[in-house]
Amino acid sequence: MRLTAAEFEGLPEPRLDDGDPLPPENRAPVRENGLEALYHAHSGRLLRFFSRRAGTTDAPDLVQETFVRMARIEPAACHRIESPGAFLTRIAANLVKDRARLAARRSSSCHVSYDEQVHGQVDPHRLLDDRDALARLEQAVARLNRRTREIFLLHRVEGLTYAEIADEVGMSVKGVKKQMAKALFQLRRDVGPL
Repeated sequence: MRLTAAEFEGLPEPRLDDGDPLPPENRAPVRENGLEALYHAHSGRLLRFFSRRAGTTDAPDLVQETFVRMARIEPAACHRIESPGAFLTRIAANLVKDRARLAARRSSSCHVSYDEQVHGQVDPHRLLDDRDALARLEQAVARLNRRTREIFLLHRVEGLTYAEIADEVGMSVKGVKKQMAKALFQLRRDVGPL
């Protein structure tokens, strides 16, 4: 049912009984205890502090931990703190330091010392010689004619048998064997023993 403005103005004002809840503007403000007031006053600042130093993902947890440490202080001691904001900042700075120490301990426990017997056997001259030999082999394979190169790579790189290669390239097994012998002869001549 809709009322017009004139009908609405003619209605008597509603009366509130003692059992009726008060509207929000008439409610008495809730008094915060000291820790809640500190949280509302300083949590944003501490969140920015931790975001710059520890990253945005861990910052809310560190703010929470700061106030947990503050809550552990005896109430009588809390009243003697002259500057609670500065005290919270000190707690926050100590949390960052504790976290850095923990990270350093964890990384040092993951450190593996250099073992001369394990790593000492790698000869850099040998590595260079092997790299040069591989480059010479690649050049020698590139100089083979197309069919011989294809057969050599199918057998030595792909691991196909002579019969599988014969089916793939359309040759007899005997022809594949001749091509492989030709490839090996030319590669040994150009590079050395394989």
